[in-house]
Amino acid sequence: MATYVIVGAGLAGAKAAQTLREEGFDGEVVLIGAEDERPYERPPLSKEYLQGRSERDKIFVHDADWYPDNGVDLRLGMRVTRIELGNHLVRLGDGSRQPYDKLLVATGATPRRLPGPAYYLRTVQDSEALKERLASAGSVIVVGASWIGLETAAAARAAGCAVTVVEPEPTALNRALGPELGALFAQLHARHGVDLRFGTAAAEITETGVRLSSGERLTADFVVAGIGAVPEIGLARDAGLEVGQGILTDAALRTSHPDVFAAGDVAEPFHPLYGRRLRVEHWANALNGGPAAARSMLGQDVVHDAIPYFYTDQYELGMEFSGDIEGHDEIVYRGDPESLEFIVYWLRGGRVIAGMNVNTWDVVDDIQALIRSGVVIDRKELSGTG
Repeated sequence: MATYVIVGAGLAGAKAAQTLREEGFDGEVVLIGAEDERPYERPPLSKEYLQGRSERDKIFVHDADWYPDNGVDLRLGMRVTRIELGNHLVRLGDGSRQPYDKLLVATGATPRRLPGPAYYLRTVQDSEALKERLASAGSVIVVGASWIGLETAAAARAAGCAVTVVEPEPTALNRALGPELGALFAQLHARHGVDLRFGTAAAEITETGVRLSSGERLTADFVVAGIGAVPEIGLARDAGLEVGQGILTDAALRTSHPDVFAAGDVAEPFHPLYGRRLRVEHWANALNGGPAAARSMLGQDVVHDAIPYFYTDQYELGMEFSGDIEGHDEIVYRGDPESLEFIVYWLRGGRVIAGMNVNTWDVVDDIQALIRSGVVIDRKELSGTG
């Protein structure tokens, strides 16, 4: 009987285990997670769960009984310390060994750290600790105008805290959306009373606040850092798998070893639509990548070409984003951005490569179809003015 081992009990790993069973795999499935919690979804941790608008039970991928009921050997609080490709086994932190016939690495990412005392937001325990702190604090400094940073800022304002955001880029989300759309999010937060400090970095974090690279000192009850994440590629790299920014895979999520696959935040697969490798950290990538990897492990013909997708809710703004803006040379709006009800398209060579719908719903499929089509689009038709 074959044994399939999944290292990483997050959304990608849990969905891979589910898909293996749904596709009829009757061998042993071992799902190994470093956290003590069963697999859960991360978006609520910086959104509704952080703000107390959702119950804890809602974050989990499966009920606790699902794993034994489906013959999935879920091992929590257990770290894999080494992958031995030649021996087809992984070594665990307790000294034991787990053989495999095929292996999926879904180890995710970990927050980038700053020296000094700061809160981070990655795990459910992080979210709960931050929620408790927000309930008792009067002020907070958020280092990083990233998605996590801005969602944390919105939650802090909802909790009644005074909020300062520190960001070395010239505006919010500068790399994710570009300066024009990043400025829209900056204006949103400014309207809700957030003190935005762009073009300056946190040189030092202390118990009483932050010293900026400009020399100015900001005081607050505590500091939250949201400056991105680092993929957990150490196991793969040390095992001899090919790595770049993440674990390198083909479009079927196969690594440089034929019996090892990678999915989720840690994977850097070739994306046929974009013609290059693309590492995506968002929720939908894990949701879609785990099942794709499972089918690939089963020998099915798989092309993982899902268009990157992300969503956020901040104050009165709800948004969905599809695609990748790298290399864009034009932006086209449909609707008025000032109204916070519009669609924006990023184009390259007259073709839509990304789109974002703000407080405009049921259009994601249409936006993604435009991206997939690769057709040169009429700008007036796209903007609704033709």
